[in-house]
Amino acid sequence: MNNDFLIREMKNYAELNNVPIMTEGGIDYLMKYIRKNNIKNILEIGTAIGYSAIMMCSVAEDICVTTIERDEKRYLEAIKNVKKANMEDRIDLIYNDALEVTFDKKFDLIFIDAAKAQNRNLFERFEKNLNDDGTIITDNMNFHGLVHKDLESIESRNLRQLVRKVREYKSFLISNSKFTTEFFDIGDGIAISKRV
Repeated sequence: MNNDFLIREMKNYAELNNVPIMTEGGIDYLMKYIRKNNIKNILEIGTAIGYSAIMMCSVAEDICVTTIERDEKRYLEAIKNVKKANMEDRIDLIYNDALEVTFDKKFDLIFIDAAKAQNRNLFERFEKNLNDDGTIITDNMNFHGLVHKDLESIESRNLRQLVRKVREYKSFLISNSKFTTEFFDIGDGIAISKRV
């Protein structure tokens, strides 16, 4: 199947089914970063329907992605999409809660795009799996622009709690002495963390 057609199909599916996928700006930046830094081995936390895994693999033939998804419907959709993209040998899909998964192997890039409230736990769980010169990239740091808003103006209590969690995670990244983090207003906000 033509992958351009598949990507369009996936974007439509995401829109119709309220599946959050990366913004154009965010995915473009991520793909450029992978190319520029010659990244080969990626761990993605939060597969959704496989959109970003397929996009990351499409940067070069020798890129492999291990990706974790805990939502069964999305996981099954991702399996179909990875097959259609002919990337089964390069994208390893794991159906589980990422906080239950352990790895011995190391990755050049760890991409966190999962439940926002778990960002810090995920960062701390998988940092040992990062190569010495590797990068941890976190998406949705602006959380649809809500992170910069006054908390009291956000009506939903759940949303307020999530925004608070994203802010706490940002503070954790800033004060983390083992990593230096840069924040970019690209897509929905991206954090790039590298070992000191």
